[in-house]
Amino acid sequence: MSALDWLIVLGLNGAIIAYGLRRARGTSTSGEWFLSSRALPWWAVGLSLFATNMDNSEFVSATGTIASEGLHFLSAHTFGGLIGVTLATFVIVPAIYRAGLYTNSEYLEHRFGPGTRVLGALIQIQYRTSVLGLMIWSVHLTLVGVGGLRPGLSWALIVSLVLLSGVYTAVGGLRAVVATDVLQSVLVMAGGLAVCIAVWQAVGGWDAMVAQLEGLGTTAEGLAPGLAAADLVHVGAFRGRDGTTSPAVIFVAWILISSGWWTVSHTSTQRMMGARSLWDMKMAGVLGAGVSLVILLFTDMLGLFGRAQFPDFARPDEMYPHLISTYLGIGAKGLVVAGVVSAAVSTFDSMGSSMSAVFTRDIYARFISRERDDAHYLRVGRIATVAILVLGFAYLPLILRAPTMLAAFRSVTSVFVTPLLIVYLVGAVTRTNRRAGLAGLATGGLYGVIGFVDREVVDISWLPTWLTGQWEAFVWAVAFTAAGCALAALHPRWRGTAGIGAAGAEAAGAGAAGGDASAPRADDWLAKSSGELGPIRLHPFSERVPLLASPALYTGVLAAISAWLVFGVFW
Repeated sequence: MSALDWLIVLGLNGAIIAYGLRRARGTSTSGEWFLSSRALPWWAVGLSLFATNMDNSEFVSATGTIASEGLHFLSAHTFGGLIGVTLATFVIVPAIYRAGLYTNSEYLEHRFGPGTRVLGALIQIQYRTSVLGLMIWSVHLTLVGVGGLRPGLSWALIVSLVLLSGVYTAVGGLRAVVATDVLQSVLVMAGGLAVCIAVWQAVGGWDAMVAQLEGLGTTAEGLAPGLAAADLVHVGAFRGRDGTTSPAVIFVAWILISSGWWTVSHTSTQRMMGARSLWDMKMAGVLGAGVSLVILLFTDMLGLFGRAQFPDFARPDEMYPHLISTYLGIGAKGLVVAGVVSAAVSTFDSMGSSMSAVFTRDIYARFISRERDDAHYLRVGRIATVAILVLGFAYLPLILRAPTMLAAFRSVTSVFVTPLLIVYLVGAVTRTNRRAGLAGLATGGLYGVIGFVDREVVDISWLPTWLTGQWEAFVWAVAFTAAGCALAALHPRWRGTAGIGAAGAEAAGAGAAGGDASAPRADDWLAKSSGELGPIRLHPFSERVPLLASPALYTGVLAAISAWLVFGVFW
């Protein structure tokens, strides 16, 4: 990269970080720091969701996975995002929002008890720091492959980015994070579109790319076993690395993976809970999912174009940096790398803010130190921000062992994230008893651990692939978790301990813990800070919501577009 490119990278991102530090000033209460006092408009929340969703690992992993395995990943970007955002904004998060809670793990205690809360918090921290590891590695690949940096200098720059984003997040909380995310989202979109346009023009368009793939047959390096290059353009062609998995199972698995991001991850739900009304929350979800779909659709195409141009490219995760280096000139290359760095910083600050909230409220203030003032917990949240970000580096060894970054992520997600998603759904849409959540997490999590050990640690010969395979594991995780919840619901001694459902979430109180002596009291910090959030607003309009402003309308439009893309065009 030229000096001009580096000037663009450092200038644009330096300005955004400086703006974040400026916006961080004046945050003095936990309500402001954790949820921005529930004052965020829908467009700011939606763009923040997009910026967090579109971290650099998404560009790198999507391009590499599709170059190797084909367009099956499109299922996550269409139906996965649609179903995930619908479950989050119409079912799960409104129950949390009405209850005056700060984190989705708090809801687990109100619904299922303290044991489920702490497990949910630990699962979230594990889940999001694993994603952080993916993003750290993808930034390293880009800085080395495009920027030409030596590995040591690349790691030094990444650590600096982590610390800088941690500083303004620790000081300003969600308000500073969303303010910078809005600007970063613009930079991410500009950079992503620039590389897509350049590669499209170089290859000669869609028809030229398809013709090149058809001429490759099955001889190209790095293709999944049994897959012809021409099959890459079809969602339903990929049948797993062993060639035995049904495309329907892979389709369902992607929906579960994406739904987990929108519902289980407090990185996304924290932004929704900071919205100024329930209408803003729903519209933000539609905006975030819609913009993500557009940009990710272009990104998915890069994998196809990259395979057509470089049929013998055997390192899928390095495809995206290679395309940038090959097809972009001076200035444009700097803009794209600026977008890569901006996407990284956006994810750093988002995860630092959300996971520190989970640690502070759901573990530290709830179980470790309960008799302190607001300033103390605000200080703990700020310290936890930096500590959470450092944890992401611990996942690098697992990522380096996997055939692609996305394969490493898939292997981890089915262990606990899918069971936790099912527990949230059971809590929000049923009135099953309070033991069901912990029972479901226990059965689903036990299955997930056994499956992970079989896939990644030691081959357990008596376990069949159809039970513990990487894709099948998502479906079985749903089944085992649901079975655990059902058995607890049917237990004769527990039938009378029903908790709260979706409609009754706001009625939960300190006594919901069923007489537990460790339950939160009305005079402790957790309860007092919940009271600071103010009244619930349904929408910002003077009367009813106009038809053209209906979130359900635009959700339906996204559903139609998703169905057309997956089943009408690419299946």
